[in-house]
Amino acid sequence: MSNNEALLIKNVRVITETECKENGYIKVVDGKIATISDEMPEDANISVVNGEGLTAIPGFIDSHIHGADGADVMDATPEAIETMAKALPKEGTTSFLATTITQSDQNIEAALKNIGTYVSKEGQAEVVGVHLEGPFISNKRAGAQPEKFIQKADIEKFNHWQTLAQKKIKTITMAPETDPDGAFIKALSAQGINVSAGHTDAGIEEMKLAVSQGVSQVTHIANAMTGIHHRDIGVVGATLLLDQIKAELIADGIHVSPEMIELIYQNIGSERLMLITDALRAKCLPPGEYDLGGQMATVNNEKAVLSDGTLAGSILRMVDAAKNMSAFTEAQIQDIVQMTAVNPAKQLDIFDRKGSITQGKDADIVLIDNNWNVRYTLCRGNVAYSYEQE
Repeated sequence: MSNNEALLIKNVRVITETECKENGYIKVVDGKIATISDEMPEDANISVVNGEGLTAIPGFIDSHIHGADGADVMDATPEAIETMAKALPKEGTTSFLATTITQSDQNIEAALKNIGTYVSKEGQAEVVGVHLEGPFISNKRAGAQPEKFIQKADIEKFNHWQTLAQKKIKTITMAPETDPDGAFIKALSAQGINVSAGHTDAGIEEMKLAVSQGVSQVTHIANAMTGIHHRDIGVVGATLLLDQIKAELIADGIHVSPEMIELIYQNIGSERLMLITDALRAKCLPPGEYDLGGQMATVNNEKAVLSDGTLAGSILRMVDAAKNMSAFTEAQIQDIVQMTAVNPAKQLDIFDRKGSITQGKDADIVLIDNNWNVRYTLCRGNVAYSYEQE
């Protein structure tokens, strides 16, 4: 189905911004949500998806993902981005930030140029921008980021990169301590860039200062950052304490234990959490060895690690992150929608067109069953995934 056709999702439970319709009808026209109603529309001569027994939620927005199905953003080819865009609807992801890694300037620039010119296609997840992860990070908290390419914050370099990316860099992960006078953070914040503290050795006072300068997020909370100590509560404690900060969370139960996820959720709640995958090219593929930023990551059925045992991204699917949050915490479906769609859309300033099932917005819709299995995914009005096709 092309997005100039109309489509009707009938007999479906609908989670909207304001309510839960137990038996609703969603009409899609020209890739947009035309109506959400309690009654069958009169014009029945359109394509129909039967949502009986299913729940319609907004498509997931993965704001931190490096790769999937054998492709990686750093491959710097249109084919790599398209491979990811084709694979992600199966897990309910309808939009994503193509995420780079700390690498040489040449490799970063090639990736940014590629994303800058990439045009998202019908029936695939949409690339809504770039997440520049590094290279302005702390070598003390490098994690799986290659240390030899770490640099100090450089506004001229960033502006050059933003030009190459055709202004598609929406989020940057950086260590606030690499910007001692805050000039870099302030400049990016003034440009509307989402500045995220990550791969950082900052303490609580540095984080308070960074937030006052424009930091509004932390990257994969509890990973590659200072934890809570009773004399300095670090980045994790700062995130719990400071309401201005939103936090990415890899909810696989590996990067962050189920108990810590529960603790974070109890203190932050759904209003400030954003579920991400931080996935690498090995997602969707068998166990083996895969490249990540010029390093080999060994992947089994649960996790990916470097040769020294350092966690190296994940093979997590967004729908499994949602399922895990339901299992690990008291989060209800509306809370999970908040963490997978509403919050990232607002943080990326695209809530006017994505992030909720609302009339006039893009028809990015996922139909799930009661066990969080994805049955259908619509990307801008096109059926991008159907369990019937398998």
